[in-house]
Amino acid sequence: QVQLVESGGGLVQAGGSLTLSCVASTSIVSFNAMGWYRQAPGKRRELVVTMAGDGTTNYAESVKGRFTISRSNAKDTLYLQMNSLKPEDTAAYFCNGDRYWRIYWGQGTQVTVSS
Repeated sequence: QVQLVESGGGLVQAGGSLTLSCVASTSIVSFNAMGWYRQAPGKRRELVVTMAGDGTTNYAESVKGRFTISRSNAKDTLYLQMNSLKPEDTAAYFCNGDRYWRIYWGQGTQVTVSS
């Protein structure tokens, strides 16, 4: 069973930075695509950014220029560097992976941005 485990969430002031990590229990090069999603209380889960196997990225407009996705194949880890955080970025952040026609989700990590 493939597992994705996120970490790195926390409480930060507006304008601050956080880096989220997502460790996969299998080689991340076996994923067709991976990404980050978020869900705020009372709202639907929304895309933050995805990265295809060839490195192509797709960012939500709301995070362009502030968030950066990256990965370490050697560590089987996906990262999300978040800068210039805003209170509206407050949400549970989920790692997502598409592998052999199955979708996998992590358990989520909470990010809270205070004003």
